[in-house]
Amino acid sequence: MLRESIRESGAEFDLAVAMGKARGGGGIAGGQALADFAEAVTLGGASRIAARRRTLETGLGARALVDAAAVAAAFHGFVRVADATGAPPSGASGGKVTAAFREELGIDDFYGARHR
Repeated sequence: MLRESIRESGAEFDLAVAMGKARGGGGIAGGQALADFAEAVTLGGASRIAARRRTLETGLGARALVDAAAVAAAFHGFVRVADATGAPPSGASGGKVTAAFREELGIDDFYGARHR
C-alpha cells in the first residue's frame, strides 16, 4: 500500500527506512518518527510506545499521531485476517508482488519466522 500510494504521488522514497535497514525520513516528512512509532507498536512495551507517541505528536501534531495509530491498527488487523484465512505472502497485491520485492523488504523472512 505504501509503495503504491507514494508511486501515485510521484514522490521518491527509500524502502530500506520502512524496513528498519536504514535510518532517516526515507523521503517522507516525519518518516523517522513514523518508523520509530511503528517499530514501537510492533515490538510492544508501554513505555517505548509512549515515548514514540510523544515524539510523533511533538514533531507532526496530534492529527498525525491519530492517523499513524489508525494505520498501525489497520495493518495489525490486515495481518490477522490474512493469517486466519491462510493467505500466503505470494498472493499479496493479486500476485503482483515480485520475489525481488519480497526479498528487498524481507517479507519472506517475517512469514517464515512466524511459521517455523
